[in-house]
Amino acid sequence: MEPKKNNFKIVADKKNARMILPNMLTLIGVCIGLTSIRFALDGRFEFAIVAIIFAALIDGLDGRIARLIKGTSKVGKELDSLTDMISFGVAPAFIMYFWKLNTLGRFGWLLCLIYVICVALRLARFNINSNQEPSWRDNFFEGVPSPAGGVLVLTPLIFSLSGFDYLELNYNLIVPIFFIVTSFLLISKFPSYSFKKIVIPRKTTIFLLFGIVLFFGLLLIYTFNVIALSVVIYLLLLPISLMHFQKLKKDHENDKIQDDDDLEDVL
Repeated sequence: MEPKKNNFKIVADKKNARMILPNMLTLIGVCIGLTSIRFALDGRFEFAIVAIIFAALIDGLDGRIARLIKGTSKVGKELDSLTDMISFGVAPAFIMYFWKLNTLGRFGWLLCLIYVICVALRLARFNINSNQEPSWRDNFFEGVPSPAGGVLVLTPLIFSLSGFDYLELNYNLIVPIFFIVTSFLLISKFPSYSFKKIVIPRKTTIFLLFGIVLFFGLLLIYTFNVIALSVVIYLLLLPISLMHFQKLKKDHENDKIQDDDDLEDVL
């Protein structure tokens, strides 16, 4: 008598098993993004900002983990875009609306709508461009990425909580300016660093790990001060990334011209 085979399987194949972890992280990210709106409704804006930062960290990890364990999928790609739309489009707009933009009436709500639409357009363009062949341009995003945009529009609120707000700033003017500028950067073709292909020498790995531990340690102790300084550093990197992009583009065009000149006309 032949023994019965156990056909019970939790996951059909290894590929699907590898897809579960990054997709779970993505779903956790969208839950955290939605929770930030709940915190904003309750007036707990500190927790709302922390939730957005956590969502941004998870957004940076899920894709890398998927590539590391070879668990990438089309479902994960689309799910990631939908998550970004909620966590870095809808959630920051609601947070800033409950904090300051609601005092501007219809104009404040219009700014929220414009920002969310720009995030949607930016994500749609990213999904189209991500199917292109690898090149030197992969070191740059076309426009500011949505997670960075989500943090940038929160900058006035972050500074108001950081203790760096020594001057009596007119947030009724500053907040709309940040919304308009960030919306423009999202849909523009402004090159910004992607930080995807950073090569770290093995000798400096220990210093990198120490820097990461130090950063997160300071983030736990001086949360909003560290976030505010990080935003300032990112803003300072934008013109640097533009100059670096122009230099690489010029070098690439010169190399292409050099290659064309090296070709011989055999006809």
